[in-house]
Amino acid sequence: MSETTLKHKAEAPKSLNFAVIVCSSSRYRELQSEKRVEDPSGDRIAQTLQKHGHSVTFRTVVPDDRSLIERSVRRALKSRRVDAIITCGGTGISPTDVTIETVQPLLEKELHGFGEVFRRLSYEEIGSAAILTRAIAGVSEGKAVFCVPGSPQAVSLAVEKLILPEAGHIIKHAREK
Repeated sequence: MSETTLKHKAEAPKSLNFAVIVCSSSRYRELQSEKRVEDPSGDRIAQTLQKHGHSVTFRTVVPDDRSLIERSVRRALKSRRVDAIITCGGTGISPTDVTIETVQPLLEKELHGFGEVFRRLSYEEIGSAAILTRAIAGVSEGKAVFCVPGSPQAVSLAVEKLILPEAGHIIKHAREK
């Protein structure tokens, strides 16, 4: 790692407040019917962040609906209690997968390397099916925003290998004047 990168990481915030937005119509329907909702990916994100000294200050489940996803992301972007946002789910290639298309226009700057590296790491784990993987990251309003697939395996890969090592570094630069 370069000296500049080491210096920037040393200056980056160490403890962050995250919003976790799970984009899943099936989980949302379960919530609406007051059934007990299993959310292994949302749980895994929250537990992993907390295990590494971060907080989850906002967490919600929304259906695969552009307006509801956008409303939740905008709410997190406006919150003073949120430093970074992770959405999971709705990143596939079916017609109902609209998370990427909804969040991308909200980004001031996109970090193309996030999706590229995520797919590379995913390829090492699942092989050629990684070409179906869509993941993006960027910054908006001084916050880091990450959109990752909804499977527990994908969530672990993204959070542990990419988000935790770089979120503070991203936020440091996003907030520079």
